[in-house]
Amino acid sequence: MAVALAGFIGVTGAGTAQGAIPPAPGWNLQWGDDFNGADRTPPSAANWQTDTGHGYPGGPGNWGTGEIQNYTASPDNLSLDGNGNLRITPLRDGAGNWTSARIETQRADFKAPAGGTLRIEGRIQMPNVTGDAALGYWPAFWALGSPYRGNYWNWPGTGEFDIMENVNGINSVWGVLHCGVNPGGPCNETTGLGASRACPGASCQSAFHTYRFEWDRAVTPNELRWYVDDQLFHTVRQNQMDAGTWANMTDHAGYFILLNVAIGGAFPDALGGRTPTAATVPGRPMLVDYVAVWTRGGTPPTDPPPSGSSTLYARTGAGLGDSTGSASSATLATAGGANYDGTPHTPQVFTSSGITRTYNGGATQFDLFVDAGTSVGNGQQVRVSYDRTGDGTWDRTETYEYFATDPVPGYEHYTQARGLKSATGSHGDLVNGKVRIEVWNAIGTGASTLGIGNQSVVRIPFG
Repeated sequence: MAVALAGFIGVTGAGTAQGAIPPAPGWNLQWGDDFNGADRTPPSAANWQTDTGHGYPGGPGNWGTGEIQNYTASPDNLSLDGNGNLRITPLRDGAGNWTSARIETQRADFKAPAGGTLRIEGRIQMPNVTGDAALGYWPAFWALGSPYRGNYWNWPGTGEFDIMENVNGINSVWGVLHCGVNPGGPCNETTGLGASRACPGASCQSAFHTYRFEWDRAVTPNELRWYVDDQLFHTVRQNQMDAGTWANMTDHAGYFILLNVAIGGAFPDALGGRTPTAATVPGRPMLVDYVAVWTRGGTPPTDPPPSGSSTLYARTGAGLGDSTGSASSATLATAGGANYDGTPHTPQVFTSSGITRTYNGGATQFDLFVDAGTSVGNGQQVRVSYDRTGDGTWDRTETYEYFATDPVPGYEHYTQARGLKSATGSHGDLVNGKVRIEVWNAIGTGASTLGIGNQSVVRIPFG
């Protein structure tokens, strides 16, 4: 998706989801999302983060590709469709401004195990639009090397796998590798090392097809392979480039996966002139039935990381520790009828310091036991902060959506599945760093209880 000319298979009708992630005999499922949920609800915040605007903060403008749309989290642009699909819909307003959507996995550690193979697959229907009406459409299913996250200027050295790209409604899928240096280099940037072919059977736009990428470390030389509906159409081998370029692309924590529909930019313009045009029709969505990651053979990375290095418990005395301590509880003060959504109000604070661990590319997880007793309309909220060096500066702060407890006595589980409300800063390795957890009542008129000791746990993305 950069500036570039860049086991269960079946083709079914437009808009039709096939249900659960299909079995893949001989493969081990590592992660997946089949996008089940109610119409106009967002994709799982535990699995995905939503990109907004015209670029990453501090990164290149227009996402580095010249695309023109503004990415939003609006359900008009990004939502489940209620039929088992993710729906990404580009729209144009009366002034000619385009909006669309782009999401990326929370996890950034998808990697072929040593001596084994990684498989990333999605079942997707491209926007069902062709001809002049499609000029400027640029749907994509792709992956970026984890060191890009938070840096945004080290492309293409850390690697990019374009599993499926398409522009201008052409009946073709492009598979592209980006690596090395820009311009030129062993990957011929900014074009990349790519190939394309027509979708088998029905066109790419009129039906679902299955797009797959494999990174094979079980063969010598190692291979990268691209498939559509189980048909191989592109291969790049390790011996096509120097050892340093290959190592820069593969010897890091892994990759994160992206789905988006851009409008305009270098790739559509290269094949259709200046795009979009007045004839371009908005409102034609890309539908994604599932995305899944499998591995086969080799020695897979530990997932999740060993609990001793990543699991912290809220404990008596406002500490966070890697042992449970004594089971107890802490009182969360009432919000007093005010709204403290996103702003800690007399929170319970738990802190751990002196932590030296390596960021694994994942995301924060938590399971907090909370109870509002018989109070009606209470909502508890958590903020997790990371100080990488222990200097008192919180380099990464994550505030999660509040959890509305029921008015029935008894603990309930508040987890990261509620979704990330906001985040500032970026992750990085902890060197004598600190982690802080703040829990408070965001809304309501009654106090709440937080279980501590062995009752509330936070799993930080560090090994």
